[in-house]
Amino acid sequence: MTVFETKTTRYYSQDDVQQILHLAIARQADDKNKEFSYEQLLEIASELEISLDSLKMAESDWLTQQGEMQQRLTFNTYRRSKFKKRLGRYVIINSVLLLVNLLSSGGLSWALYILLFWGLAVCLDGWNSYHTSGEDYEVAFRKWQRKHQAKKLFNTVVDRWFKAWRI
Repeated sequence: MTVFETKTTRYYSQDDVQQILHLAIARQADDKNKEFSYEQLLEIASELEISLDSLKMAESDWLTQQGEMQQRLTFNTYRRSKFKKRLGRYVIINSVLLLVNLLSSGGLSWALYILLFWGLAVCLDGWNSYHTSGEDYEVAFRKWQRKHQAKKLFNTVVDRWFKAWRI
């Protein structure tokens, strides 16, 4: 019995090619911490017939994405630390209120209402702090990003002003 190979031409979309090459590179690199030099990146790009301009633009886009990812991680850490502070205040203040209520009336009455309503607000705050997708998250991130950039710009201007006065 003879097996005949059919010579059919396969076509792949650009996304398919990208995914296949990504998987091939991942499988080829035995060491997950293996790094490629810039020269190796240029060599791979030339073998794939990617122009130097396209490679530089892609690298620039990648650097921008990496910067935004780092900013998002910083923003998430900031939001979570603010939530933990609020949660700590909630626990301390409500513990004191419950103790005062227990000692003054011999039972729990009015302090439970404060505990429940404030607890609802803390739970919603926690949800917002740990929920990292959606339109509300994007709005909060962009607002924080603008505020952070304004602080950076202000600090830069003040530093330059002080340096100018020192000279």
